[in-house]
Amino acid sequence: MNPDQAVTSAQAKLNQAVERFQENLKTLRTGRANAAMLDGVTVEAYGAQMPLKQVATIAVPEPQLIQLTPFDPNNLQTIAEAIRNDSNLGLNPADDGRVVRIPIPPLNEERRRELAKQVGSRQEECMIVLRNIRHEALGEVDDAKKSKRIGEDEAKRLADQIEQAMTKARTQVEDIAKAKETEIMTV
Repeated sequence: MNPDQAVTSAQAKLNQAVERFQENLKTLRTGRANAAMLDGVTVEAYGAQMPLKQVATIAVPEPQLIQLTPFDPNNLQTIAEAIRNDSNLGLNPADDGRVVRIPIPPLNEERRRELAKQVGSRQEECMIVLRNIRHEALGEVDDAKKSKRIGEDEAKRLADQIEQAMTKARTQVEDIAKAKETEIMTV
């Protein structure tokens, strides 16, 4: 891989890591109903573990309620059970024979602080990924310089481009995390 490709590749990987972080934060509860909260839930259906969105339609008819309509009514109990048994969610679904309704209780102060800490830990995990991407890209530039494929000035220019991309990604992650913490802490 030539050094210019290393910079382009690093920029793409950094953007992907930021997007993955943003998607990851959508699964955290904020006190309002959000269909993405159920993304990690799998249901035992037809003899296999399946993602919830493959066995039911997920709707948010009210800010404090998620409604699931199973494609096959026979899966109603297993869907409710899977959500009830997911300790990360802490939700108590109720079914009426046709749909599963999940009331989203308001968060108490202790739970808000706990979720804010989770945002911080996920942010740190993302920062580790970003630093690894930067380290890998800088290593490729350094290897190219050592093997005399590029000169000292070119290596410095490429390293600066990598650092700029890293700074941009770090700023985006910090902004996303701050916005999510604010959303969680807002009563």
